[in-house]
Amino acid sequence: MHGIRLRQKVVQANWLDYMAERAELSNNSALKQFYATPLPSPDTPISQVPMVALDMETTGLDERRHAIVSIGVVPFTLDRIPLAQRRYWVLKPPRPLDEASIAYHHITHSEIASAPDLDDVLDDLLAVLAGRVVVVHFRNIERPFLDAAVKARRGEGLLFPMIDTMSLEARMHRQTLWARFRRWLGQPPVSIRLNASRERYSLPAYQGHHALVDALATAELLQAQVSYHYTKETPLSDIWV
Repeated sequence: MHGIRLRQKVVQANWLDYMAERAELSNNSALKQFYATPLPSPDTPISQVPMVALDMETTGLDERRHAIVSIGVVPFTLDRIPLAQRRYWVLKPPRPLDEASIAYHHITHSEIASAPDLDDVLDDLLAVLAGRVVVVHFRNIERPFLDAAVKARRGEGLLFPMIDTMSLEARMHRQTLWARFRRWLGQPPVSIRLNASRERYSLPAYQGHHALVDALATAELLQAQVSYHYTKETPLSDIWV
């Protein structure tokens, strides 16, 4: 985890240079093509940015010991969510499921018995992500899990810029003077979990812990966050990490 966090700090300084360098150095054709696909420049207004919401269900919280069991992606823009373009994969993890993870994400032994490995769908996933800014809710799951899983299968990791809707909620509800004053008074912090965040914007409640549903929920949340707290001219660099 510490190595990933250090690399994140380095590449955040200039994502476009990082992607170009990876395109030159990658030995895997699918990864090379992904990195070579141009992303919007950091000064692009968010209204002009093509995005894709990404969510994963995993067997636990440690990418060194746990695995991805499903991935949902929903391409979208600030104004539109074309659901016909959504994709969803159930994956067979390299280790057996345990009862705790089944209870959490409701993916069973029978569902993964004939499911593909991540390596079998990775090229399709990369094609959906290429050229779009990825949007997640809590990047400390999607980023390290995907990086570790791709490295195990293709011999090199996968890092790219993200917009983290949880991080945006933290800016507004955990890092302000009012939030610090609430903590000083001993009041509990405002929840920035996905469903609680959506409720603040009067978005409907969805059944959680399904990768495709949570990806859709994340796309809708970002649209609401921009509408309430930013403008359509907000540059991408203000909100990606």
